[in-house]
Amino acid sequence: MSINGISGASPLVALQGPSASQRPEPVSSTDRAQAPAFSERLGSALEGLAKSQTEAAEKASAFERGEGGNLAEVMVSQQVSSLGFQLALNVRNKALGAYRDIMNMPV
Repeated sequence: MSINGISGASPLVALQGPSASQRPEPVSSTDRAQAPAFSERLGSALEGLAKSQTEAAEKASAFERGEGGNLAEVMVSQQVSSLGFQLALNVRNKALGAYRDIMNMPV
């Protein structure tokens, strides 16, 4: 019984990095300028959080008035709103902790 070798590329070729034609191009300064700033991202995230909270409150009040709606839908929207608020609170706490650490560093 003989074992025939695998024809084709050597297994070491797969371990080498991508060729020059396959490598991604570096990000240019024009691409960076088009990306939103951190403050814009944070502002849009907070606007989304406020929107989900008002939406959950509206659904809950509409359900309480008997204007239709599904209890499961109301509960899910309240949970989404609650989780978003907890996430925002944890991000704020982490940022505040980092600020305190930086301010307490010896110079």
